[in-house]
Formats: sequence, structure tokens, C-alpha cells
Amino acid sequence: MTTFNQADLLAAIITPFDDKQQLNFDSLQKLTDHLLAAGNRGFVIGGTTGEAATLSHDEKISLYTRFAQIVNQRGPVIAGTGSNNTQATCEFTHEVSQIPGIDAALVVAPYYNKPNQRGLLAHFTAVAEASEIPIIIYNIPGRTGITIANETLVKLAQHPRIIGVKQCTSLEDLEYLVENTPADFLVYSGEDAQALAAKTIGAQGVISVASHVYGQAMRQMYDALESGNISLAGQLQRRLTPKMQALFMYPSPAPVKAVLNAQGFQTGGCRLPIQALNTAEQAKLAQALGLESTALQQTNLTELEV
Repeated sequence: MTTFNQADLLAAIITPFDDKQQLNFDSLQKLTDHLLAAGNRGFVIGGTTGEAATLSHDEKISLYTRFAQIVNQRGPVIAGTGSNNTQATCEFTHEVSQIPGIDAALVVAPYYNKPNQRGLLAHFTAVAEASEIPIIIYNIPGRTGITIANETLVKLAQHPRIIGVKQCTSLEDLEYLVENTPADFLVYSGEDAQALAAKTIGAQGVISVASHVYGQAMRQMYDALESGNISLAGQLQRRLTPKMQALFMYPSPAPVKAVLNAQGFQTGGCRLPIQALNTAEQAKLAQALGLESTALQQTNLTELEV
């Protein structure tokens, strides 16, 4: 199993589709190699950015199996397995845990049902018991309608198979979790704009969307922090933040897919209910990213400037 020791910058990788909206593994190979070369140290596959909600069971199994082969232990692979059905999540997580090269499962808080904290404790404990690989909890209240309380996460962190959390809340919450969970518990921010701050308070790092486009700059930022060049690290985060926010100015992952397509990665469009950006939206995105051209069609561009 690949370790998480150096895995501070993880890409929440998109799912490429061809012109028939089928999985595009050639594009996935090209993009994966690029993201690793840019400085990403691992991946989440089949998460929010990967449009997991519109992937079938069989597509996920095929995607995860092929992706683990593509990565080939060049970094940890975390596969999304969560749903709002505890029994179904247990069964799917167990199934995914049998795929060679999958290092952990990302399990989202049950959406729609709105369980209380006792229910959340029972849900994640049941999933952890059903899995043969470690579990990373995904706490994203803005999408699920439910918040896993800090105290609940601290309790869950005691389970030997629950090794981390992707936290999409405040810096104060990240601080609390870093301070009150075991030293080897992985606390990741799921918010790109928190990437630097999260690392400075002792979190493992960030699970990122922006690293599809700004991976080199984000790696430079983390390397500057590690070497003690706080001024450079802060300068890079300040320059990155508005561009990171621009990648969410339309429903994700449509903006990042638009940029990747312009760069020649052939990631395709999005599955409904998310739509690809139209011409006007592409122009606004290009302007927000500080590009000279408002057409966003700049092929062979390895990385946008910060």
C-alpha cells in the first residue's frame, strides 16, 4: 500500500468522457501523468469533481480499477465510495477495497437523510468495519446538508480503520481537528483557498481542484513553506486564491474541464445535470483567470500563469 507520508497535494481528479459520454481512459492516462509531473502527490478518484453522482456502479469499478493501474503506486489513490444508504455504502466500500492499488476509501457524510451525530457515528463505524482498506471521511456540509461535528470526528478518529478527513468547513475546525485527533490522523482541507493556511496549522495538506491547472505553483508554494520561505509561499497563495475561486464561478467541474479541454487534454463535457460552459461563460472564466484571450482556446498550454 502506498503511504501518505509525502501526500500533501492531492488532485480530486475529474472523470474524462469521450464524445459519447463514455469513460475516456486515454485522456485519463495523459492527464494523470501530467498532474503527477506538475507536483501532485496523490489522487481522489470518483469524488465530487469526478462526477461520481452520475457514474454507475459498473463505471466506478471500471474507472477505479483502470486508474489504480495508471497511477501504478506513484502516489496514494483514494476512491469515492459513499452514499446516503449505509448498507449500500458498506457493500460498495467492501467491493472497492478488493481492487489492487486502491489505498483508501473516501466516504461522504450521508446526504438528504439528515442523521443526527449518533447516526453519523454509527454510519461511519459500520462502513469502516465493512472495509478492508482505510477510510477517509468527507465532511462537506454545503453539498450534503449535514455537518459532522468536530467532536464526532474526534471520536471517529479513534477507529483504527478511519485514518483521515477531507474537511470543507472553516480554518477553526481544521485547527480543532489537528489539535484533538491522533498525530497520524490525516486532516486535509477540501478548500483550495485554505491550502497554505491548512499546512501551516499542521494539517496534511489539501485535496484540490485547482491543482489540475495550477499544480506547479501549488507545489512551489508548499516547497517554499517547507524550506522556510514564508514570504514566497504567502505571495503564491495570494495570487492563486482569486484564480482558485474562479474555477468555481460555474458548477464544478465544468470550469476546470473547460480549461483542460483548451489545453488539449480532451476531457469532454459534463454529465447532466451539470452542463459544459457555453461561449459566453468561457469568456468570463478566461477573464477571471487573467488570460489575454477571452476564447479560452489556448492549446498546448502546460499551465496557466499565476
